[in-house]
Amino acid sequence: MHFLPTERTALFIDGANLYSASRNLGFDVDYRNLLEYFRRKAHVIRAYYYSAVVETEEYSPLKPLTDWLAYNGYTLVTKPAKEFTDATGRRRIKGNMDIELAIDMLELADKIDHAVLFSGDSDFRRLVEAVQRRGVRVSVVSSIRTAPPMVADELRRQADQFVELAEIAPEFTRRQMEPRTVSRPGSPPLRQTPAEPYAEPHDAD
Repeated sequence: MHFLPTERTALFIDGANLYSASRNLGFDVDYRNLLEYFRRKAHVIRAYYYSAVVETEEYSPLKPLTDWLAYNGYTLVTKPAKEFTDATGRRRIKGNMDIELAIDMLELADKIDHAVLFSGDSDFRRLVEAVQRRGVRVSVVSSIRTAPPMVADELRRQADQFVELAEIAPEFTRRQMEPRTVSRPGSPPLRQTPAEPYAEPHDAD
């Protein structure tokens, strides 16, 4: 993995996509260690985290994570998720953050040397190409070790560098012995950084 300590770098994390990839690989992300890992590799000026949130619930299982991220070095970008019932009668959540991520990356392109995109979505290929035309190097962090692979071939080919998530995961993997349940309001936190507790299946489209 090629990073330069002097490169002005920004992280763009598609929350639902990273969650799916990490779970398929069998680990939970420690977001404190993730940010520290990339800060050791490059001059990180911004770390964006994108997630749709369900606002109709009195208490969202995603809230501990988003609250923590907002106070610990991440720029949190959220919007209300859409809820619907699928053909089998199951409750589903749909929340696409592609436009928000694309706007932020394009607006920041003139101020950075390197963009690190945590997503494997083929829809981002044109975004990566547009940012590259502005002189920005783009790395894509995803996985080809899942079944099926999490990263689209066209996105992987377009990137200046593809980073296999499974290879760098040991740098920011949460200890598996820690409980996955979320602590109740008012009780001490169970983890240093909350895992991403999507309670319902996510549709990434």
